[in-house]
Amino acid sequence: MTEGNFVDYIKIYASSGKGGQGSAHLHREKYITKGGPDGGDGGRGGHIILKGDKNMWTLFHLKFKRHFRAEGGGAGSKSRSTGADGEDIYIPVPLGTIIRDADTDEIICEITEHDKEVILLEGGKGGLGNWHFKSSTNQTPRYAQPGIEGKEGWFRIELKILADVGLVGFPNAGKSTLLSVLTAAKPKIADYAFTTLKPNLGIVENRNHTTFVMADIPGIIEGAAEGKGLGHRFLRHIERNSALLFLIPADSDDIKKEYEILLNELKKHNPELLDKDRLLAISKTDMLDDELKAEIKEDLPKGIETLFISSVAQIGLQELKDKLWQMLN
Repeated sequence: MTEGNFVDYIKIYASSGKGGQGSAHLHREKYITKGGPDGGDGGRGGHIILKGDKNMWTLFHLKFKRHFRAEGGGAGSKSRSTGADGEDIYIPVPLGTIIRDADTDEIICEITEHDKEVILLEGGKGGLGNWHFKSSTNQTPRYAQPGIEGKEGWFRIELKILADVGLVGFPNAGKSTLLSVLTAAKPKIADYAFTTLKPNLGIVENRNHTTFVMADIPGIIEGAAEGKGLGHRFLRHIERNSALLFLIPADSDDIKKEYEILLNELKKHNPELLDKDRLLAISKTDMLDDELKAEIKEDLPKGIETLFISSVAQIGLQELKDKLWQMLN
């Protein structure tokens, strides 16, 4: 998935259909001059419905179509015939999508299941036909209800990636390189910070044809929880990952300090993130000899399992996949 077509945030306008007008028809046929009211009800307006789709990974399909209007219900007619309902409009979204009211920022719903349908805006009710208003004192009502207006509004749609493993690390830690080696994903890779501006997803194949999904998410920096760098856009995607793989390069000045900064940013954003399973991988270890490796091992963070890997030299990658698979299962 290329960076250009990964869209994880979009604002849309939606309006449901107006209900159809009730009929004020009076029954007339040969030899019956005063047959009484027989006007039917109006049909309801079309709903705006969100539908989960497990085959979608991005909101790209909403990038060029942001206005959705459902049609109104049909008017009632004679012989108590009800008008046709307006056609519903379906908006497919990937699993892990959150919908907010654009004005209040309130979360309206969350879509996490395939084929789950949520009515975002209900269509207006159809008006009642005149036969509903017939009574002993009013035997020929010549009026009917108009349909109820539909609803409208602006909504923010946000995607939180549903991946099994999220890669956590500073910019330029080697996350994109690791993803490109473990999966068929082709993220943009270069030797400067913030090469990755949007999440990349890849499917990791392990032994016996087992697979899991890994997400390379834009690098975190100190202050990300306050919105610095790519801040909240990055942290939002971490929330849905089952396990977190921390990646710190072997040439880092202080591995323990880097790990603590990363952990602290996650804690500030959402303390529940610390409840997830964590694994630390020291990347770029092809440039280490045994002596340097032993030196690094003495000063590693406590309370987290650590592996030494190299994406370029393909060192320790099978062990890493086995360990992640074990964590996920």
